[in-house]
Amino acid sequence: MARVSEDGRPENRLGDYLRARRELVTPESVGLPPGRSRRVPGLRREEVAMLAGISADYYLRLEQGRDRNPSVQVVEALARVLQLDPPATDYLLGLAAPRRRRTARRPRPERVPPETAQLLEVIGLPAYVEGRFLDVLASNALARALIPGARPGENRLRSLFLDSAERALLPECDMLLPRLVAGFRNRVGGDVDDPRVVQLVGELSLASEDFRQAWARHDVKEVHGKEVLLHHPQLGPLTLSLSKLTVQGTDRITLVVHHAEPGSESAQKLALLGSLAAEPSLHRPDDPSILPRHAAETRE
Repeated sequence: MARVSEDGRPENRLGDYLRARRELVTPESVGLPPGRSRRVPGLRREEVAMLAGISADYYLRLEQGRDRNPSVQVVEALARVLQLDPPATDYLLGLAAPRRRRTARRPRPERVPPETAQLLEVIGLPAYVEGRFLDVLASNALARALIPGARPGENRLRSLFLDSAERALLPECDMLLPRLVAGFRNRVGGDVDDPRVVQLVGELSLASEDFRQAWARHDVKEVHGKEVLLHHPQLGPLTLSLSKLTVQGTDRITLVVHHAEPGSESAQKLALLGSLAAEPSLHRPDDPSILPRHAAETRE
């Protein structure tokens, strides 16, 4: 039996992705005149088909889900027309590849390796470990003093979209959030029907218009280290580098570290975090009241 979406229609991930990306490509960017009578944003279906070298009827079948297994050559041609970068192209190839039906199995709990947990305590920088779906699995006191949503049991997507204190910490939050969603979609890949993804996306879609819009774009981006500006309520502004390192031997578990340029004012401010982190109110990892609903239910 074919899977169905939340509104009862047969699930059509490939077609949904093609349509979303088509609407983001301007005619001018692919050498076509803009025209005056366009009723839809972006490119028309027949324009995508023409530029990709396939028939308009075949492309229509792809978008409508009547043909779900195009060749690699067709997918790569569509990726070129839709101006997809390598990660997004890989994502599209994954959607188009036939997948064997897998039996449902209980997801394995994500566990932080003991050596990584030890590293958190000796690294001397704000650091935390996040799982595949951006759940915070572990953190050190410096990270919890710097970022309110870096407590074990929290989720970075939920914190950044729904927690006003978290958003206030990031002056450039509106620009960073779409990138976060694109990185999340890249990490999830084709497993958007995973129960954890369904629960998280459903909750955020109901609670946040910003998330709904970002998720609907179907952006897919690799997550790289970057410079971030934070405005801490006690330390003031900090310019920090954010590094994400894959934990070896795990399924996409990541070590996230904030660090500053040596000798900079931000580095001096990070040095003050030790005293802030010592305050009891900033370190309550075993208090179930700070855990999100899904984490609290797991512990019961």
